[in-house]
Amino acid sequence: MPNTIITEQLKHLPTSPGVYLMKDQRGKIIYVGKAANLKNRVRSYFQSGQKLEPKTMQLVAHATSLDFVITTSEQEALILELHLIKSHRPQYNIRLKDDKTFPYLKIDTSESWPRLCITRRLNQDGGQYFGPFASTVSVRETLRVIKKLFPLHLCNKFKDGKNKDGTKGRPCLWYHLGKCLAPCTGSVNQREYARVIKEVVLFLQGRHERVLRELQKQMLLASHELNFENAARLRDQIEAIKKFMEGQHLATLVKGEQDVIAFAQENSQTNVQVFFIRGSRLAGQENFLLEGTEEEAPEHIMSSFLKHFYNRSLYVPARILLQHPTADLEVIRDWLQTKRGSRIDIEVPQRGHKKELVDMVARNAEIGLLQHKIKQMASPQTRNKALKEIQTAMGLEKVPHRIEGYDISNIQGKQAVGSMVVFEEGRPEPSHYRRFKIKTVPRADDYAMLSEVLGRRFKRGKETGSGWGTPPDLVLIDGGKGQLNAARRTLSELGITNVATASLAKENEEIFLPEKPKPLILERSSLGLRMLQDLRNEAHRFAIGYHLKIRRKAGLASVLDEIPGIGPRRKRALLRKFGSVPKIREATEEELSATEGISPSLAKKIKMSL
Repeated sequence: MPNTIITEQLKHLPTSPGVYLMKDQRGKIIYVGKAANLKNRVRSYFQSGQKLEPKTMQLVAHATSLDFVITTSEQEALILELHLIKSHRPQYNIRLKDDKTFPYLKIDTSESWPRLCITRRLNQDGGQYFGPFASTVSVRETLRVIKKLFPLHLCNKFKDGKNKDGTKGRPCLWYHLGKCLAPCTGSVNQREYARVIKEVVLFLQGRHERVLRELQKQMLLASHELNFENAARLRDQIEAIKKFMEGQHLATLVKGEQDVIAFAQENSQTNVQVFFIRGSRLAGQENFLLEGTEEEAPEHIMSSFLKHFYNRSLYVPARILLQHPTADLEVIRDWLQTKRGSRIDIEVPQRGHKKELVDMVARNAEIGLLQHKIKQMASPQTRNKALKEIQTAMGLEKVPHRIEGYDISNIQGKQAVGSMVVFEEGRPEPSHYRRFKIKTVPRADDYAMLSEVLGRRFKRGKETGSGWGTPPDLVLIDGGKGQLNAARRTLSELGITNVATASLAKENEEIFLPEKPKPLILERSSLGLRMLQDLRNEAHRFAIGYHLKIRRKAGLASVLDEIPGIGPRRKRALLRKFGSVPKIREATEEELSATEGISPSLAKKIKMSL
């Protein structure tokens, strides 16, 4: 139930569109939201019996007062919401991880001889801006490509037709390499230089074909005028742009100009990938990290990203392809159409080339998220911090340098297997992984299967060395309280009392500890939780892989076992020679009869059966 202050505030909320701000007991803004009807939206948080997501429940529990701002429209509320989120960075809002000004490329048209530079400030100075880029790395790479393809002056010692000392100087090395027109020498007129600036603008807009056509016209004209030196320079520039474009076939799946947006989400981390299609070519791609996305629905993540991204972007294409539908679709579309000044299509393709492209962007987002995780967890400092978080949260006597994770995989008790994976100093140790085929449990009983796996592992550990003989500092079970109790019971029966145990339940990421009635819940951004999740997921992956392998073998065996005259020895011989049942089916009778133990009559029987 809300406190007295909020209860009174709820009674007097207007029905107008606007923005609401939730504050904690210190008066700090912890959430900013927008609504078409403030009264209905805000009251929905505090209705008795209302089923809320865990994150929203935490928000409501910490909110002690409300503020609101009335606007004339929902679109106006959206713009104000973006501004307030950027200003206050509320704890419970989805935010861009690096909420700083994005870098842009700028052509300063106020200069007599405009140059291309990197900036983070967007000024109403008549300059032309291109971006935003996700990082200085990507913007510098684009600048490098421009420098390679166009003879544009990029040095800052020359401005307004003069060098800093007020004189005209000798051309630098870039001029002699054909990479700069050297306006500092007075050897080029402004009209010719303006043409290069126009080509750069078209290139940055993704209109590569048009740039090529312009350059080809100039090359032919230079050739007709017998200006072969200039024609050769233009020829080389055309070839360089063509080579650059050869790697841009990705966007030929879809014609026109559009942005394609998809993301990959894991726990509190979300990586958004944006492909920029201009002139039916891939003009660029960017990665963006979001934080505060745990337990958020895909449509809300997509909605938040669109608002943050296009609030900063100077250019909005006529079409936007999305991996997921977006909340507030009509409001966002109206806002973007106002920003663009013309109609915009926002699509979530379900089939065809557009869907292929969205899927490709989604795969890139998954790879980007994986790379981010690898970089993050590759740092010894990060891993040590995660291990210490685990030690403190679980109340362990020492840092868990070796953690073993266990999982069970089966379908109604059939082809049941168990897995053991090992993290040492926070990193996977695949040479110590073990897998178990369940031998003593005939029916679906995860607790009994887990007991068998742990019993076999620790009995073997007492008998041998190497990976088996190294005792873990922590055993992590995939599951809840029941799985943990089964593990504790097994270890107790074996007389093992010095190994800490815990289980991690996937649904709410609850950590169960022995003799603790309530589960431990770590912050979703916790490095310790992330490490435990990675261990649990690795144990699950390893178990599933072994389970599927056994199922495939069982499927092969069952087909061959039905053929009269095929026993274990002949079955092994066939599979060893042909590799699979489909290959055996494709083989001729002569090829089959050439297999050890297979007579011509049996080969004929195999062909008829398959």
